[in-house]
Parts: sequence; structure tokens; C-alpha cells
Amino acid sequence: MTTLVERIGTLAVGRVETVSAEALQISLFNETPQAIALNTGSPSGFPRVNAYILIPNETGAVVAVIKEISIVRAKPVAGQKAEGLVDLPYPARTLAAIPFGTLLREKNDEDGQPQFSLERGVPVLPSVGDPVLLPTATQLRSIVEAKSDDRLIQVGTAPFAGNARVWVHPDKLFGRHLAVLGNTGSGKSCSVAGIIRWALESVPDKKVDSADGEPTPAESDPPLPPNARFIILDPNGEYSQAFSDGLLPVRRFAVGGKDGANALTVPGWLWNGQEWAAFTAAQPGVQRPILLRALRQLRNAGSSVATAKAQALRRYSGYVRQLEQLYADLPQSVAGFPRNRDFGSLLEGLKGLTESDEETLANYGDDVAGLAAAIASIRDPIETVRAQRHWTTQNSSGYNDFQPADLQKVLEALRSLTNAFPITATHGEISEDAPVRFDVDALPDCIREVAMATGGQALNNVEPLINRIQINLGDSGLKPVIATDGAESLTKWLSAFLGPSEDFPESVAILDLSLIPSDVVHIAVAVIARLVFEALQRHINATGQALPTVLVLEEAHNFVRRDTDAGANAQATDLCRQAFERIAREGRKFGLGLLLASQRPSELSPTVLAQCNSFLLHRIVNDVDQNLVRRLVPDALGGLLGELPTLPSQQAILLGWAVPTPVLLKVRDLPKAQRPRSHDPKFWDTWLGTAGSVPNWADIATSWENVSPDATG
Repeated sequence: MTTLVERIGTLAVGRVETVSAEALQISLFNETPQAIALNTGSPSGFPRVNAYILIPNETGAVVAVIKEISIVRAKPVAGQKAEGLVDLPYPARTLAAIPFGTLLREKNDEDGQPQFSLERGVPVLPSVGDPVLLPTATQLRSIVEAKSDDRLIQVGTAPFAGNARVWVHPDKLFGRHLAVLGNTGSGKSCSVAGIIRWALESVPDKKVDSADGEPTPAESDPPLPPNARFIILDPNGEYSQAFSDGLLPVRRFAVGGKDGANALTVPGWLWNGQEWAAFTAAQPGVQRPILLRALRQLRNAGSSVATAKAQALRRYSGYVRQLEQLYADLPQSVAGFPRNRDFGSLLEGLKGLTESDEETLANYGDDVAGLAAAIASIRDPIETVRAQRHWTTQNSSGYNDFQPADLQKVLEALRSLTNAFPITATHGEISEDAPVRFDVDALPDCIREVAMATGGQALNNVEPLINRIQINLGDSGLKPVIATDGAESLTKWLSAFLGPSEDFPESVAILDLSLIPSDVVHIAVAVIARLVFEALQRHINATGQALPTVLVLEEAHNFVRRDTDAGANAQATDLCRQAFERIAREGRKFGLGLLLASQRPSELSPTVLAQCNSFLLHRIVNDVDQNLVRRLVPDALGGLLGELPTLPSQQAILLGWAVPTPVLLKVRDLPKAQRPRSHDPKFWDTWLGTAGSVPNWADIATSWENVSPDATG
């Protein structure tokens, strides 16, 4: 039997009592330290939950993490009452530990010190009676710290591993998606801001040597920004403060260019047909097909001579069908008819259409001269019928009853046009999903024209759709976001949002979504995510090289919900979720990584969570969220997450592909000036008058209504 000195010398603290695939039961020696171990090279706390122990075997040493600590009391003597027992001086102490890896001995370093490496998995489980050792400081670093090639970004230190530094490799952290989860106030947003900052700060400064064009370490010239791309979708407008210190240049986007930021626009011509259908809540029966046809018509306007002719003729054919239906329903013996006023408005619209088409077709020259002349020729008979029945006074205007002969004259004029120029099939039309610029304000009128060309009850069916679009386009808060002039071209939009480019050299883009109206925020996020994804797809197809990009989504539970938010547009929320589910599944192939931050993991899409390979877990109190997070851990290490409800701020558990083993870490300090604006409100100081400010509701109301101060009079 070894002596106490020999046990301390060999770092033995106990022996294995029970072995199973899930856990080890270990009995500690009576002389094993109660709180502080002095024999590990430096004083360290022992035993502690989530601390590490070693069990030597023929392959090296099994590494296990302590899950539970308990004291086994002496059993009562037969016939003696249990309450009369007196505790023994040294009651037996036991540990429950989870084996998760093997520590292998490698070559010694230059100073002759032994080196170790950790491999996940336990090929040979310990046997009953095997000694249990405390790891040395060197061994602890080998367990927690990544391999030398992966030591690129330091995210924190491990308190239970001698404050060894925790490193991650960006390829592993971002390449297979990262989820940062935790309750409000647990340090989640600071971790996200810190990870982005520390990742970019770890890139060595580079400059371009004019001699050979190769990047070399910067000396006197200012370094070039890293060829990195972080796009932060910030729904609460809190990340601008985190990067306002100027140490890390960023480009900011906000609605209306708030606080000197670039104007945040997601122009409507960038939206595809599905996104327009979700935004307008177009019903699938009649409204959605007509909406898609109108979008196709607007995108194709000016695309080719054949397309322009076909589109013009379809509009006049629509008028023919509508007038034929009116004429069929008109009793010959009645001078007037119920839709008298509608017919007058129809003639006004037809007059305006002929003028507009003449102007449009004039751009195509002699190729459409015959059609332009035919359209001009029908204007006079139509205007004659309209003018004969129109009356006006000083205060009002209207139409006298139209006669059947009036309808017949207009029909004959239109038929002369459509019979002389039959519609021919056009090939190579631009899809309704193509990002081709068009005037968004023209969409309601175009939908009406398409509905008229369709005939039947189509126009009546799409009137509610047209009204919704007109109301939305007239919203002063929404207009700056989806306005046609929000970006001159797709090239400029991609350069601004994706960057870095000559005009936007910064590696981080912060998109402040806080002022985007709730009616369109899900669509805006879905459009941005889709365009970023498709742009990276096209880049890799064109060059054969991926363009690594990280898309950061704060408050992800609002945009990637597993179910539809009761207070939101169901089509829009589903569309947003589907966009991120596709990125989660396929983004890695094209260099697009996700960084999701959420305080309610149970509300996130299971598809997105399942594709995240790394997790940074802060304090989580809700039991439903805890149970979900435990199921994310693929092995018995899920039991380690029992500490989640008690984690203090700035501490978290990092697990998954980014680290060799789950580790409880203290996230690196982030100076106050570099933290997102997510601090708790100071109620008491505000009540005392030492904090806060007096609101100016007039300015707030003016900004809200988007009315200039001069107009408030």
C-alpha cells in the first residue's frame, strides 16, 4: 500500500469503483484534498463540477469531466436507530465523471517538457480499481487548448483548467455555423460582438508590395483591411455602439441614413415573386398569378421589341374582353346601364394607355412604327365617344348615360387594332424573380392592366390586392426602404452590403433594422439573406473559389421561428425562416456561415439548430430551453449542461466542432465602449434624476410621422 507522500507524488486522488459507457463512479481517498490541491504544480480548486481528471491506461490516459460530487455516509448497525448515528471523521467521498477523450503523449518540446494532445473518443474504458489522477497544468492546457494550428482566435479562458486560454479556428467556428444562446443579460450580445472583433484583430496586418503584388507585413504604410465579410443584421440597433470606437472600421446602414449611416434600402425591384406575394398577402387563386404576371411584365418592359409589342397588345386585348362582357350584359332597350361611371373611367384609362404606349414604342424606332401608328389611330374614336357623354360644372363632373352604340364604336376601334396585330409568342422573357430594375410605383396600375387582359372577374378579385399595395407604397416609413431609387444597380447594392469593395473597404457591415416597419422587416431580412446567398453561389460558380462570409442574425427567434408568430404576416415569417433554413443546409458549400444569437432556442427552427455545429451557451433558465439545448449535445456530455441556470454573466459553455471538448470558459473582457447597447435600464437612477433624459415628444412624433418641422406649423 502506498503512503500519502507517494500518492501526492503520483497525483493520485482516488480509484475507479464502477464503470459504464455513460459515466464512471470514483471513490476518493480520505487524504485527497477537500478544496485546494497543491500537488498540480500550482494551487487549484478540487474537486469541482466540470473539472477534469485522468485515468491512465495503455493508450495514454482517459480524460473525464466531473459531473457530480457526493458523500457516502456509513450504514447504520442492525437494530440501531439511524438517528443515533454519528458521522465518521472521514466520510467516504465519491465522484461521478463522464469520459469523453484520450490524452496522448507526444514528443517533448525544446525544453524537454512532455507534450500531450487530446483525441475525442475513448477506445478503451478504464477498469475497476484503476487510479484516478489530477492533471498537471501542462495536461490541462492540452485538454482545453486547441492544437497549435488552430490557435488563431482566443475567445476566453477556462477557470477549471488553470485559466488555460481557449482558442478556436475561424474555419471551424464559422464554417459550420455557430449559435450563441442565453437569456437576456447573460452576456450573449457582448460575446457576439467580441467574437467578431477578436476574429478580425487576429488577422495579421498586410499591405500590398508594388514590386511583386504579394501581401507582406505592414511596416510604415497603413495596412489593408482583412478580406473578411461580416454582415450583422441588427434588429435593435445595438451593435453600432460596439464598433463606434474607430479601432475596427465598419460601414453602417440605417433607414434614412440615421446618425450619419448609409441609407438602408432593400429596393422592391430586388424582390422575387415569392417575396412580393408574401408582402402583399396575395391569395393563390387569382391574385398571385396576376401579381407574378405583372412583375414579369414590368421587368420585361424595354427588354426587346417582340416583348414590348406583345405586352402592349395583351393590354388592348384585355380591354376588348372586358368591353365584350359589358356589351353582352347590356339590355338593348335600356338607355343607360349600371356600370355607366365605370365605363367612363375605363375610357379615360384607355386614352392614357394609348398616349403612354406611343411614348414607350417610340424608343424602338421603325421596328414598331406600324403598331404605334395603329394605336394612335384608335385614340380619336375613343376620345369622341368619351367627350360626347362627359359633362362638367364648376364643382363637379361626370358622364351622361352611354348608349349601346357607344360601346360598339369603342369595341370596333379596339378590334381593328388587335385583329391587325395578333399576339405572337415571345421567347426569352425575363422571369418575375430576376433582379431587373423597374418602377415599383407602377405595380398597381400594371396589375390592373393584367387583370383587365385576363377578363372575367379578375379585376374585381385583384382590387383588394391593388389597394393593399397602394397603401403600403404610400407609407412614409416604408417608402425609403423599398423605393426604386434605393440603389442604382445590383452591382452597387452588392458592393455596399457585401463588400469589401473600393467604395466600401470595411470588413464589417452593420444593418440597423430597428426603424424598418414591422410589416416589411421579415421580407427585408429574407431578401438580404437570399441575395447574399445567391451572390456567393454565383461567385463560386464563376471563379471556382469560395468567398467566406459570415451572416450574423441577432434575436434569431424573431426571424427563424419554428412556428408562425401570431402577430406577424404568416407568409412573410415562413419565407424568412425558409431563407435561413436553406443557408443553414447549403451555405457551407459556398462559404456562407451563420452566427445566430437568441434568448429562446426552443422557438428556433429545428432545421437551423440541427445544422449548427458549434454552440456558445450562456445562462439559460427556462426548463424548455434547457431540455432542448441538452439534446443538441450528441453524447453523454449533455449532463454537463446542468450548470446553465447558474452561470454568471460572462461565463459560458463552448461545445461542438470548434473545440476539442466542451469547456466552461470565461469570455474575454470587452471594454465598455466596445459592448453593444444592451445594458439594463437604470430605473432607480432615472427616478432620482441622475440618469436618463426628459423626452421631447414633439420631435419624436415628427420623426415618427416623417413630417418636416416646417409643416407642423
